[in-house]
Amino acid sequence: MQTLRVNGYDMAYLEVGEGRPLVCVHGSLCDFRIWSAVLGPLTREHRVIAVSLRHFFPERWDGRGDTYSIAQHVDDVIAFIEQLSPRPVDLMGHSRGGHVAFRVAQRRPDLLRKLILAEPGGELDATLDPLFTPGPSPLAARIATSAAKIASGDVEGGLTLFFDAIEGPGAWGRLPATPKQQLRDNAFTLIGQTRDKRPPFSKLDAESIKTPTLFIGGGSTKGALTKVLHTLAAHVPNSRTEIIPNTTHPMFEQAPQRYCEIVLEFLAEA
Repeated sequence: MQTLRVNGYDMAYLEVGEGRPLVCVHGSLCDFRIWSAVLGPLTREHRVIAVSLRHFFPERWDGRGDTYSIAQHVDDVIAFIEQLSPRPVDLMGHSRGGHVAFRVAQRRPDLLRKLILAEPGGELDATLDPLFTPGPSPLAARIATSAAKIASGDVEGGLTLFFDAIEGPGAWGRLPATPKQQLRDNAFTLIGQTRDKRPPFSKLDAESIKTPTLFIGGGSTKGALTKVLHTLAAHVPNSRTEIIPNTTHPMFEQAPQRYCEIVLEFLAEA
């Protein structure tokens, strides 16, 4: 593990392999360890740099303060990439990290060569979703309830509620010990996420992305994540979509070989 000073914060990261930089941004309750299943194949041709966003493991955060936000994480990833060489880099984000990566591409396309968004997290505004209603989405409300449990000391109960909301009833109970511990290590970041003030995606946002973009989804993913992926893909210019059958939201853990084949093929294209 290494650290790089960005915006007054020591951002932790793992760097493996040689070649063009591929920066990987994890999602909610995760950290740089989430990419372990794909490091082997990806590092055969690329210098993979997996970051841990501000307040995630290895930091032990208590959920207090106002420095956990999409805006802060976007600023941090931009500052991180600005210190890498050579540039432009390839950028890959999963879930909430996909939202961060999308906003980086929106603000600083000069830093990026290609963009990979694996089921980016977020909501759609009225320009993309005719059923849009103001206020928290059902998933955001579930996250708030989960965070409240964690803040009260019921970490296991809060994580169960959160994970089952993403993967379906009983999913937390079926999860192996290692990924469970990773989620526990980052549990208090969910408290920060309830104060995130994450802006929804708009049609103008999607149309503003100029970086060649690959969307990746799980064939068995349910709910809002699938809707967001396909809606954004329909409006981001110069983009394409790949769906991995028989996988859900953590598709790169469930089918790492196929995931890497898709990513490497996309990155190899001129």
